[in-house]
Amino acid sequence: MACPLATEKIWFDRARVEEAESNFYARKYSGDSAVAHAGDSFNTEEEEIDMQRLEKLENENNALRKLIDSLEARVAALECGPAAPAAKQETKPAPAPAAKEEDEDSDIDLFGSDDEEDAEAERIRQERLDAYAAKKSKKPGVIAKSNIILDVKPWDDETDLAEMEKMVRGVTMDGLLWGTAKLVPVGYGIKKLQITCVVEDDKVGTDDLEEHILGFEDFVQSMDVVAFNKI
Repeated sequence: MACPLATEKIWFDRARVEEAESNFYARKYSGDSAVAHAGDSFNTEEEEIDMQRLEKLENENNALRKLIDSLEARVAALECGPAAPAAKQETKPAPAPAAKEEDEDSDIDLFGSDDEEDAEAERIRQERLDAYAAKKSKKPGVIAKSNIILDVKPWDDETDLAEMEKMVRGVTMDGLLWGTAKLVPVGYGIKKLQITCVVEDDKVGTDDLEEHILGFEDFVQSMDVVAFNKI
């Protein structure tokens, strides 16, 4: 354990010790009563204690000096000793495993995984688009239809309108559905046949209907489209 006096160079009891030492030697080597009387202020017991303290302080001082010298030597050895090994360590070559790790890192393709992920995502996306297109193609689309009202006019008042209606309804086509019919007076006792039908726009047109109906030349004079409405 380090003593506080190892770093302190102050001797607080020096004056007292020096005075005791001076009295001691004065009484020892001088028979002068005046000098002896000067030391009467200290009794024998106090003088012995002072001497013991003096010897103790001297011993402690010597021990502290030896300890300080030993510590200084150890500090100097620590400061000088590791210098050479440190310089030697700096000259050591880099370890081989580090180079091996660099080679392994150079073999890693940092962008290959991204390309594979992009290709996989594109493939999945294309599969979903194809599946959606196939599903949409199978689903029936909305069929465009129209409601048409036709006026079919006979030649004269002697034309059998019931037979004419029968012949008109006899026109059959894919996407054609006949509806209601009625006789509408034109004048001079002549009536016309007004008939409705529903057609699919992609399959049946007004030109097709006109061609078939005007084919009944003995009964039909003309045909007109009165109304054409999308359904």
